[in-house]
Parts: sequence; C-alpha cells; structure tokens
Amino acid sequence: MLPAPSPERASGTQGARAYSARVPLFEAAALQIGACVLVLALSAVLRTAPADDADAMGWALAQGIVALRLARGLQPDPWWLPMHALFAPALVWTLGWGLPPLYPFAAFCLLASLYWGTCRTRVPLFLSSRSAIQALAELLSRDQGFAFIDLGSGLGGLLQRIARARPQGRYYGIESAPLPYLIARLRAVLARSPWRISFGDYRDLDLARYDVVYAYLSPAAMADLWNQARREMRAGSLLISNSFGIPGVPPTSSLAVDAHGRLLVWRM
Repeated sequence: MLPAPSPERASGTQGARAYSARVPLFEAAALQIGACVLVLALSAVLRTAPADDADAMGWALAQGIVALRLARGLQPDPWWLPMHALFAPALVWTLGWGLPPLYPFAAFCLLASLYWGTCRTRVPLFLSSRSAIQALAELLSRDQGFAFIDLGSGLGGLLQRIARARPQGRYYGIESAPLPYLIARLRAVLARSPWRISFGDYRDLDLARYDVVYAYLSPAAMADLWNQARREMRAGSLLISNSFGIPGVPPTSSLAVDAHGRLLVWRM
C-alpha cells in the first residue's frame, strides 16, 4: 500500500487555513453579553428587578429569547441556537442548587481542557477502537519504513498500539486539546514509546512530510482536510479516514472495521 519511503522534509510555508477566521465561542460570549445588556436596560425602563427565584428565571428566559433572536442574525450552525436560548435559564437553575462557585468552575475547566477548539474546528474527541487500529495495521507496510501521523491523536492510544504492531514506522501525532495531549505525553514517557506527539493544530502542518496521514475527525472537517491533502501530500502517499468520507470524492479503497465502521483510503 505504501510508496517507497522518503525522508521527511521541513517546510517553511504553510497551507492556507481552510476554516473561517471566525471564533464562534467569542461570538457566543459577546452575544450573551449583548442580550444581558438589553434585558437589563428593559428592566431599568420598567423599573423592576427580580424579587425571587421565579422572577430571576423569568428574566433569564427573556434573555434567552433575546439571545436567540440575535443569534439568528449571525447565521450560526443550527446547534448553537438552543444553546443561546437555554444558557441563561440553565445558569439560573444551576445557581439554585447552592453549589460552591468552585464546582461549576472546575467542571468548566475540565470540559474546556477536553474539548478545547471543538467549537472552532468542529472536531470532537473521538477515540479509535481496537478493531480500527488492527485494521489500520493491515494497511501499513511490514517491511519498509514510513512516516505516519495521527491528526487529532487524543490520548495517544492509537499511536502506542500501532507503533507496537509496526515498529519499522516513524510515528507522530498532533492534538489541540490540553488534557488529552498531556495524557498522551505522559503515556509516551512512561512507556518509553518511540512515537512523538505535538500540541497544536494539524492545519499548521506540512502533510508532505508523511507517507500516511490518518484522521478520525468529523464530517464537517473532511472537505477542508481534502483540500489541504491535495495541496501538500506527495504522490503515492495515503490519506486514511476512520468512518468519515470526503464529499464528492470516492475513496480508492476501504476496509471494514466492524459492523458499523470502515477505514476509507485515498491514494494521492
């Protein structure tokens, strides 16, 4: 399946970013602040203020309605709309539990460390199954060396297992979420693994450095990944996607993983 091995080469240029420069998380925060200001202004005009929990929830629902109306003007992804509408009511509801402020802050930090960048890249944390790793190993050479990278390498489980199955390869990963990256680095150090993982955005990489590019991303990211691959990957190299296809581009081949998933392969 693999082309003749070629040395990795550094590149002083980077492919243009395919994603929009908009950051939905910042837009969402600004939108909620704007909705809050409008509701507070309405409260001042009416000379009313929340007197009890029921009143507070009523004003929170009002903010949700205003936020929803403002959000429609920004034309976000559809799943943002209920989040805008329910954010303030959910906040008032959870405050009614009487939990110390440290608890929700800690929950926020944990979720942010796991899903950092998801709202921007639209790629959640997916972990490759053991059956997918076994199927991937069948696609890799048993004889010649090659450079392999896992785009969004998560906790490092795939790199650890695939490096054990095909030790002749050179293995790399990149992860943009802080907690999975730290866990993967720790696993690599403790196991003295030969693979390397970097913290960052795979869109900043030069994919020409690798013979095999593996991705378990999301449908929203595949078209942009294909554009980057066409710009940067060398002839004969392989792009392998777990489960998610590229719109309008049939794979060169595919391999069943289990009853529900497949590895899709494109030879560049």
